[in-house]
Amino acid sequence: MARPEKIRLGDLLIRQGLLTGEQLEFALGEQKRSGRKLGRIVVESAFVTEEAIGKALAHQLQAEYVDLKLFRPRQELIRLLTEAQARRFRAVVLDERDGRLRVGFADPTDLTAFDEVVRLLRRDIELVVVAESRLLALIDSVYSRTEEISGLARELTEDLGNVPVEFGELLGLTVGAEDAPVVKLLQTVFEEAMRSRASDIHIEPQDQSLRVRFRIDGVLQVQTEADPKIASALALRLKLMSGLDISEKRLPQDGRFAIKVRNAMVDVRLSTMPTQHGESAVMRLLNQNTGLLGLDRLNMPPRLLERLRHAVRRPSGMVLVTGPTGSGKTTTLYAALSELNTTEKKIITVEDPVEYRLPGINQVQVHEKIDLTFERVLRAALRQDPDIVLVGEMRDRVTAEIGTRAAITGHMVLSTLHTNDVISTPIRLLDMGVPRFMVATSLQLVLAQRLVRVVCEDCAEPHAPEPHEREWLRLELGDTVDQRRYRRGRGCAHCGGTGYQGRTGVFEILEMSEELVEAINGSDVNAFTLAARRQMAGETLRRDVTRLVVKGRTTIDEAMRISNQFED
Repeated sequence: MARPEKIRLGDLLIRQGLLTGEQLEFALGEQKRSGRKLGRIVVESAFVTEEAIGKALAHQLQAEYVDLKLFRPRQELIRLLTEAQARRFRAVVLDERDGRLRVGFADPTDLTAFDEVVRLLRRDIELVVVAESRLLALIDSVYSRTEEISGLARELTEDLGNVPVEFGELLGLTVGAEDAPVVKLLQTVFEEAMRSRASDIHIEPQDQSLRVRFRIDGVLQVQTEADPKIASALALRLKLMSGLDISEKRLPQDGRFAIKVRNAMVDVRLSTMPTQHGESAVMRLLNQNTGLLGLDRLNMPPRLLERLRHAVRRPSGMVLVTGPTGSGKTTTLYAALSELNTTEKKIITVEDPVEYRLPGINQVQVHEKIDLTFERVLRAALRQDPDIVLVGEMRDRVTAEIGTRAAITGHMVLSTLHTNDVISTPIRLLDMGVPRFMVATSLQLVLAQRLVRVVCEDCAEPHAPEPHEREWLRLELGDTVDQRRYRRGRGCAHCGGTGYQGRTGVFEILEMSEELVEAINGSDVNAFTLAARRQMAGETLRRDVTRLVVKGRTTIDEAMRISNQFED
């Protein structure tokens, strides 16, 4: 392909009626002041979209504009340019046609970048125009650091050699020397986990390999497998960072540390456990730079949101949020606390661990080793004259009884409990040994929730339900199943081929009415269950997740997967 002509972007946008003279004058002034590219300025100023600029340039150059939203990358072609080269020249090899490589450029007016790419590829190329934001997202996806992680793991394996390493030598490999392979490996793992939006990192020694997995949008994905001999070095380094006992390998240990990743402070909760092939380590990542969600951003149906807000603003009583580990219970409670947090209210939280830090709130970290237990802290907290108390989890009879007693005596108590749904929650409190009258008089509302994966908007497409999916939907939608439209993600570079990007919540609520209070005070569990179902009138987790399916926010398959968590 011939070298593209030099184009003055401002003049081009004026000629095509995409920019006014006043807007161009403003953008040129901003460019002179900041040194940024003109195209970026007009996009950020909302004068012109990236797509419009790309199509205008493609038309002028008689080139093709490619929407990377619909593009499925070929790894072997894209990697003809290294990640550094792709980012520097804002270019990526898309495909091959008629013996020429088609290369997408975010800025086809950059002739130096074009010349360098031609020199690096040593092939005839055809220039196509792409949007910069989508090109960078594609680079992030394709040039993941899995290979780098594997390379660092091999480097660490070579350092350890084939001879068993003594504890003292192993300690020498992990202490100091920030450029040591084990340090670089862990840093790279953390950076890739943050880029991938992972919530957890699992380092698991197997018989023949060491497996590293990330939990992304609630689902575990294998990142790399390495030589199992490096497991002890990784476990030792993580224990040193957490201040744990490095000589103890026979017992589970829990710790935490903070690390700076991609200019963000991340709190890491570490859990180690001895397994047959070595110590397994799991790390929960909490990005402190991520702002807390408000209740209105939880995707809760308006009617349920109004009832939850009304309940938590009462002067006393207990509100419980229930669901399995990783279902967003703590996020919901903190969203409520952020609305209740005023100078007129004294709020105390008792947690293990403290996951989010809120100014103006008294947060206490439970520490079992020094006998700073939930029970002890909760008793002390109630002597501090609080208005609102958040208990991280009702994990035993004593904690549950103290919490319910506090709710009866003029405090608003917020907490979590591990049950499948709202109806089983009061019954669970009774099973824990809390007296019936205390459950009946303290409990105001129970919220059950789950997190479901959201369809990736970059690759969403219509989906015709399979027979088994249609039958599942029929339970909620009846004969209207075939009148609805459904979506799924095909899988693209932006979602890592999964078809999903992010998660959202599904909910159900049970308020303790007079009828339910009378039923729980009685001894007939079935009577309480039937009364609760009548009151909920079908507003269940199943109905809420079906609502998202009908809206196209999630897939039928994901709804069915989540439903298995709360249905027999």
